[in-house]
Amino acid sequence: MQETDLHDLSDDPDYTALQHQDTMSNSSSKSVRMCDSSKSEIVYSKENVAVHPSQYASERISGRLCIIKQGSSFFLKSLSSLELPRVLSVANGTPMQGSPNEVSSIYDSMRVDGITASGTSSAFEYRGRHRRKTHDPTHDLSIHVLEKFSLVTKFAREATTQLFGEFHESHELLHDREQKDSSPLDAAVVSQPNDAQSKADSIVATSDSTELDKLSLVWGKPRQSPLNHEEWETFLDSEGRVMNSNALIKRIFYGGLEHELRKEVWKFLLGYYEYESTYAEREYLESVRKLDYETIKSQWKSISVVQAKRFTKFRERKSLIDKDVVRTDRSVPYFEGDDNPNVIVLRDILLTYSFYNFDLGYCQGMSDLLSPILFVMRDEYEAFWSFVALMERLGPNFNRDQSGMHSQLFALSKLVELLDHSLHNYFRQADCLNYFFCFRWILIQFKREFEYEKTMHLWEVLWTHHLSEHFHLYICIAILKSHKKKIMEEQMDFDTLLKFINGLSNQIDLDSVIRDAEALCVCAGGNGAACIPPGTPPSCPVDLDAGLYDQQDDEILKLFELFKLFPAIL
Repeated sequence: MQETDLHDLSDDPDYTALQHQDTMSNSSSKSVRMCDSSKSEIVYSKENVAVHPSQYASERISGRLCIIKQGSSFFLKSLSSLELPRVLSVANGTPMQGSPNEVSSIYDSMRVDGITASGTSSAFEYRGRHRRKTHDPTHDLSIHVLEKFSLVTKFAREATTQLFGEFHESHELLHDREQKDSSPLDAAVVSQPNDAQSKADSIVATSDSTELDKLSLVWGKPRQSPLNHEEWETFLDSEGRVMNSNALIKRIFYGGLEHELRKEVWKFLLGYYEYESTYAEREYLESVRKLDYETIKSQWKSISVVQAKRFTKFRERKSLIDKDVVRTDRSVPYFEGDDNPNVIVLRDILLTYSFYNFDLGYCQGMSDLLSPILFVMRDEYEAFWSFVALMERLGPNFNRDQSGMHSQLFALSKLVELLDHSLHNYFRQADCLNYFFCFRWILIQFKREFEYEKTMHLWEVLWTHHLSEHFHLYICIAILKSHKKKIMEEQMDFDTLLKFINGLSNQIDLDSVIRDAEALCVCAGGNGAACIPPGTPPSCPVDLDAGLYDQQDDEILKLFELFKLFPAIL
């Protein structure tokens, strides 16, 4: 971390006092101390602990973590040394509103059963020194920030109570285990003692997965109700521009969209529309794209039967598309029944795309990605261009050399190693480190793991790129961690694991998985981002020179060698 990322805290009296206290008491050699004036007991203290509101290291909020016992109560986290100027921008982009009494009310509501889950600098007020003034805006903001990050619902309070109860009894044992279990990655992080971010990230890298499981209960924010039309209108100015795209993205990430809004808002998420575009500009764009679609479609529609006999690649692609569309989502009312016109539209869009992107053509799995888009758009040309926008991100998943898939599976392996070392070690012992059992999840973005409505909800969450453009990898980890006990206890090998993973279809709690994935992404922070190679999909558009599919006649019949080895994947 560069020094410019840190704020000067020398003018903070509490911070100065705490630094002086550490010097006098040699806190690094004692994990349990007694406070003089109030008989408070500091059961654990750690410098340079950071809160990660996003995956970006520049946005982390660093401070000191203290767990203090006052009678039968426990208190977490002094905010006196937090970087409050940065907190101000992270919290909501605006100064805190409300009176001191309202702030006090927030604090009181967070204290349950003797546990102050969020914690405040008030723990040090019990020691009779450096009391904060009632109207201190820094203190008020501190309370507000922790209220934002903790989100202490009844569920979180219970989890927090359990967490600190167990931590109080076992923190010394955990410290010893951290020293034994540190990996080469951990050592590399810990070897930078002057880097506050590295120290904070090393806590994640060395923590036992049990602690991360508990953290997810505390950090994973509750899901919100879907964005409705009335609220959507508040994001637009009089000419139709989205006034605050970041706020919109965050709102969709935490709540999704009501179905009636998807036709319009998905186009923004996919890049079909620019957030700064006006109603008039979008109307003009629609007219142009409708004409463009008809032009491209006419290219294959004009191929006669005689020409088709001499056009091997066209015949093969058309044959494969015809086979795939009649078995794509036929249980969904929109596509069910014989001679369904929507199935014909699905086929036409895929054939048109194979001419639009002739190098890539058509690959098995594309019909799964198009089906929900057509279901939402209901218009052929709008569905086509939305699909084109999605394939700009996911096209590398279908590379002939599987480079796009391999880069994501490699990143997934490194992230599991970072966030759950014991699970990663189990996969190593079971010869499963290629993570091919997650192939279907990544290739078609969990399309076959959830019901239709939930799939659409997950996709709009992923398309926001709110915490990470690779949030789908954290979804994978969240699912694996939720079944970790069963996987390890039953000693699943690759074949058993693949069968088990495919059998999870429609049995996964999506909201819980998103919350856990959020917590894992926040925990991973900069270390997580470093695990993902540059250019890993969906971070960049398709590179037409990157060797998608070669032009051999058997191209379509031999989509992936992996499909031949593991036909259960699709």
